[in-house]
Amino acid sequence: MEITFNNYVISDNKQLLDLKIIKGFLARSYWANQRSEERTEKSIENSVCYGIYEESKQVGYARIVTDHATMYYLCDVFIDEEHRGKGLGKKLVESLVNSEQLKDLMGILGTMDAHELYKQYDFESDPERFMRRRPDYIRNSNT
Repeated sequence: MEITFNNYVISDNKQLLDLKIIKGFLARSYWANQRSEERTEKSIENSVCYGIYEESKQVGYARIVTDHATMYYLCDVFIDEEHRGKGLGKKLVESLVNSEQLKDLMGILGTMDAHELYKQYDFESDPERFMRRRPDYIRNSNT
C-alpha cells in the first residue's frame, strides 16, 4: 500500500522503515519505554508495519498484529513531534481501518491519551469485556 497525503507518503513497505527512529520514539513513549530494542525489532519482523515519510525521512509509524481473518491489534502508533497537527495521525488511522486487508476485521487497541482520535474511526471503549496480561518484565518493574 502506498498513499500520498500532502507532502507525505504512507507505506507498508518494511524496507523503508528507519529502525533507529522507531526505536528512539518508542523508548520515549509511555507504552513501550520498557521494551528492549531486540523486542522492538522482533515485533516489527512479525507484524504489518506502516510508515509515514516526508521525502525519505520517517515521521510516523503504526504496527498491526493480525490473524488476517478475524481481528487486528493496532499498536505503537506515533507521529514525530515536529509533524503533529497536520492530520497525519488521522490519515494513518483512516488508511489502516479502510484498507482491504483490515476493513472487515475487528480492531482493538490500547491508549491512554488518544481516545478521541480513535473514536472518529469507530473504535469504542469496552472496559467490561477486555482484559490484559502484562509480561513479567513490565509487572516486575512496577514494584
